[in-house]
Amino acid sequence: MSGPAPAVAAARRAVRDALTDLDAGDLVLVACSGGPDSLALAVATAFVAPRAGLRAGAVVVDHGLQAGSAHVADDAAAACRALGLTPVEVVRVTVGAAGGPEAAARDARYAALDAASRRHGAAAVLLGHTLDDQAETVLLGLARGSGARSLAGMPARRGALRRPLLGLRRADTVAVCAAAGVRPWDDPTNTPTPTPTDDPTDGTAPLRSRVRHRVLPVLEEVLGPGVAEALARTADGLREDADALDALAADLLARARTPEGHLDVVVLGGAAAAVRRRALRAAAVAAGSPAGALRREHVLGLDSLLVDWHGQGPLHLPGGLLGSRVCGRLRLHTPTPEEHQRWTLRTWATTSSGSC
Repeated sequence: MSGPAPAVAAARRAVRDALTDLDAGDLVLVACSGGPDSLALAVATAFVAPRAGLRAGAVVVDHGLQAGSAHVADDAAAACRALGLTPVEVVRVTVGAAGGPEAAARDARYAALDAASRRHGAAAVLLGHTLDDQAETVLLGLARGSGARSLAGMPARRGALRRPLLGLRRADTVAVCAAAGVRPWDDPTNTPTPTPTDDPTDGTAPLRSRVRHRVLPVLEEVLGPGVAEALARTADGLREDADALDALAADLLARARTPEGHLDVVVLGGAAAAVRRRALRAAAVAAGSPAGALRREHVLGLDSLLVDWHGQGPLHLPGGLLGSRVCGRLRLHTPTPEEHQRWTLRTWATTSSGSC
């Protein structure tokens, strides 16, 4: 008697490996859109979870961004129930505009998944991202000039979120669905609409979709097969480096933190630039500067308050945050209206030259 198809076996093994630390009776929820990746994840989880003594359900998030999205969500939920998953919940969300449509939809989706996880008491939420998604993430990060953390791509685990399929290709998930006899939904926004000039900047599909269908195929054609796997390996290596640097930066911040909650300039200034700047970014985000808006130029501006100090005034950061150096301390805070008026270049020179 033959075993399961190779793609099915690989998906089951990936899910099994992702759940080994859970206790018997724990609930895992599959985030299912009805597309081939998440539906294949639901198929594999429905097989693996009960054999591991776990309960498995699903959450379907309806973003309401396309006509008929409610019907698509209900179909995805029905497919999950047919696989034996329970509970299965459809959550309808309102997508804002902050950060652009893709980022806003992602934020709404993760907020809904987090709420569903807490509502049902789930031990883990499984996401259907594949190796192809990882490769696209790395390419997008490179195009934006992102740092090592962004180029490290999506982690296999972050909090309750787990991504078992990061080692599988998108073709594998399609094969899993075919073997299971389930029909995935084909999201029309995942295929860019051709233009008369085949303009690669055509905005009729999300940016990630254009990378998927136009950029990666060109790279494979020019550089040869294996580009996606190479990008995923790059993400793995950079994630190890980023984790190490994050740990060093956290230790540096702990040592630099003063009893008043400020940062000691001497302690920070004596660290290696890569660690120091990572620490400054983390401190700014912790103080209230939005991570997505905080760019390298802002971090370098903070760094200049440490290593290129010549009496310059405060630095304005995203989120209304102010970074200033006073009496050997770096302060990161939201200024009061009175401070807004006081922090001018002319009064700064007087203020900073006074007694500490």
